[in-house]
Amino acid sequence: MSLLAAEKQLTFRELGLASALVNALDAQGITEPFPIQAATIPDAIAGHDILGRGQTGSGKTLAFGLALLHNLKGIKAKPRKPIALVLAPTRELAQQINDVLAPLARAVGHDSVVIAGGMPYGKQINALKKSISILVATPGRLIDLLEKEELRLDELQIAVLDEADQMADMGFLPAVKQILNQAKKGGQRFLFSATLDRGVDGLVRQYLNEPRTHTVKEIEGSKAKSEHYVFVLNHAEKTDISNQIASRDGKSIFFVRTKRGADKLATNLSSVGVKVGTLHGGKSQAVRTRTLTRFKEQKSAVLVATDVAARGIHVDGIDLVVHYDAPADFKDYLHRSGRTARAGKTGRVVTLATHKEQRAIGGITTRAGVEPWVMAIRSMDEKLVSITGAKRPTGIPVVEETTPAQPQRPFRGPRNQGGKKRRKYGSDERRSNGSAHRRKRSRSI
Repeated sequence: MSLLAAEKQLTFRELGLASALVNALDAQGITEPFPIQAATIPDAIAGHDILGRGQTGSGKTLAFGLALLHNLKGIKAKPRKPIALVLAPTRELAQQINDVLAPLARAVGHDSVVIAGGMPYGKQINALKKSISILVATPGRLIDLLEKEELRLDELQIAVLDEADQMADMGFLPAVKQILNQAKKGGQRFLFSATLDRGVDGLVRQYLNEPRTHTVKEIEGSKAKSEHYVFVLNHAEKTDISNQIASRDGKSIFFVRTKRGADKLATNLSSVGVKVGTLHGGKSQAVRTRTLTRFKEQKSAVLVATDVAARGIHVDGIDLVVHYDAPADFKDYLHRSGRTARAGKTGRVVTLATHKEQRAIGGITTRAGVEPWVMAIRSMDEKLVSITGAKRPTGIPVVEETTPAQPQRPFRGPRNQGGKKRRKYGSDERRSNGSAHRRKRSRSI
């Protein structure tokens, strides 16, 4: 195992990457590899399986993406037979991975496509017919297409499992194993995960062949790049304090436990003048994509998200994370908090706690290895303003933009009458939330 430290900084070219990839990176202004990239790429392009350990924000996508693309040079895909696969726990993460890979793939003559639930089957099936080299997929939809015999994995050269611990938490390991069992024997495997619990270690033993293991030292130290606070408050003031924090300048994300709670908080913030986006499994994919795009593009923005919907969100510039609802455990705390202080930046993490919740939250932060500042907070007091930049909201309700009404189609009766029954897919929360029997479900959305 290598534990990355501050050593001589190598360039991407010195790591041995193909010139076309180096040139494509230069065109994007990416010139210096992150530690996880510098450590894993030489082993990966030499043909070794890779086990990468590190939290989100460490540069894992380019670490496996560049090695994958380098190793695919000269190999052509056949219709319905991809030569590389990246598995991710959620469609948002799959889309973000593809956004990174697609322009680099084109630079070396390959194409990629996202295969995920909540997106049209037809487009995905048509893409598979066109000899797409790289699939970036969620487990459930990929299995659906495998069962429909729309693709085969017997010519898969490289398989990547990204955020493997999150897939385990969401109950997708049986699906992951089903997929890997259909992949070409002897293919190269990359697995990236923050932890190896909940069966991830079993994946490593079963599917990786003498992997080279690399752990990013800085990512463990990323907790030190965030300032953590627990605000102990009276329950009656929680709404006012949340409104004031959300009215700050900067990019903030508020985490809640449930879809209903997310909608309730967002409605309240909108009513006092805060422009806010909501991200949860009850939203359509089009709405989720639009919400995330707006959040990325705006300098000052507020996003309210559930844990599951926010898994894998990689957005630059989030300088404040607010645990509006306490996280379920220390892993959720770290996952949420990891949305800020990314890639060497700094950020602040605030947990709102009533006096009754203070002890439980103390246990969570202790297990997370975090020593937060704990302080009593009142509405618009000096500490609240200085730490978060809180402001009094305008009080002018935000009016949502409306879409022009579409002309109504003539009624033709039930769409499925006389035909096949349409299949319904559940939301993130229904597929991965709560009880053990739900965690066993293997379908992704």
